Amino acid sequence: MFMDQYPYQINSLGHIEIGGVDTVELANKYGTPLYVYDVAVIRERCRSFVDTFKQLGVRAQVAYASKAFSSIAILQVIKQEGLSVDVVSEGELYTALQAGINPEKIHLHGNNKSSRELEMAVENHIGCVVVDNFFEIELLTSILKHHNKKMDVIIRVTPGIKSKTHQYIMTGNEDSKFGFDLHNGQADEAFHLLLENPHVNFKGLHCHIGSQIFDTERFVTATNILFNKLVEWKDSHGFIPKVLNLGGGFGIRYTEEDQPIPLHHYVEKLVETVKEHSEQLDIPLPEIWIEPGRSIVGDAGITLYTVGSQKHIPGVRDYISVDGGMTDNIRPALYQAKYHGLLANRANDANDTVVSVAGKCCESGDMLIWDLPIPKVNSGDILAILSTGAYGYSMASNYNRIQRAAVVFVENGQDKLVIKRETYEDIISHDLSYES
Repeated sequence: MFMDQYPYQINSLGHIEIGGVDTVELANKYGTPLYVYDVAVIRERCRSFVDTFKQLGVRAQVAYASKAFSSIAILQVIKQEGLSVDVVSEGELYTALQAGINPEKIHLHGNNKSSRELEMAVENHIGCVVVDNFFEIELLTSILKHHNKKMDVIIRVTPGIKSKTHQYIMTGNEDSKFGFDLHNGQADEAFHLLLENPHVNFKGLHCHIGSQIFDTERFVTATNILFNKLVEWKDSHGFIPKVLNLGGGFGIRYTEEDQPIPLHHYVEKLVETVKEHSEQLDIPLPEIWIEPGRSIVGDAGITLYTVGSQKHIPGVRDYISVDGGMTDNIRPALYQAKYHGLLANRANDANDTVVSVAGKCCESGDMLIWDLPIPKVNSGDILAILSTGAYGYSMASNYNRIQRAAVVFVENGQDKLVIKRETYEDIISHDLSYES
């Protein structure tokens, strides 16, 4: 059965369960829309990466890409599992610090880091800055010089690889806003600037080739390209990398067409490739870093909605509308992302109709799923959309002045509210009156 491919269950009532908790009961208790995460699945994903590195006997850091979903609660789980954290803004850095993440296990990314962000990173002694451009080198150097401090850095490079994914989540190609190009001399110039910079410890390279990648081949290709450059730098300057950060992008299942591979396969192939090149280059094996985000939280989460109105257009299409939409999941509108959904309260019923799931925002493009096979739907049914754990809450908005949904964690048959649903007071809390 298709559901067997997801980490959810169907109980004796025909209701979807997640983490041993009935989703219909969760909807009744907390209201909808509602994000629900199975913490046991998150832990299993973390351990799959960490344990594989340990079994292979290599030094490594698994850094959770917190842009996928950042909150105090999720970062506390990440901390418990021993991962580092990758942040891309002052807000994400602040959240990580408030969650108790060891600053030395925080890596700061971003293509336009502000002086405030870099100051915050330096003042809190974070572990590493991933340098993205020449402006940043000047800015970071100035800040470090002012504070009389030294910081570990690696440089982000673009290897010129086009991954088979949506243009908006493709990051390793030559025409990218991220990183230094490996082929036009920019990476070499950055290398020289950092190698000779007395205010930084230049540790190595970083690349990220994209997201939703279902094979190891492109990671191997990227690693080969990085080592081609490292050979040049070793020959010309004797440079030996201490760190090689190969990013993330490991694919998950959203729909039946997606065929993800086991997470440990990525790690095993990356380690094998880095070992081969290190031996050929006659250098010690660098510490290997990876940055999974979606692959840790993506299919650990679902979103629950209540069905409201229905619309039948004879000979055209049937629509059902739910009480959320692009405010809690912008990805279908932004990326044309596809999802699978089913009735949480009647999960065993036969699919005898096809509907398209519309959100409630005042936008024609607010469609969550097109042409979903489903049982005959009744207003009041609970619709579960699967694999919404990544880039749902983190990209949520108040468009149409709609409150952001609540987030609940479930583990060992227990549920816990970890982010409260916004109130109308929250929505206007920063508004100021224009009247005297």
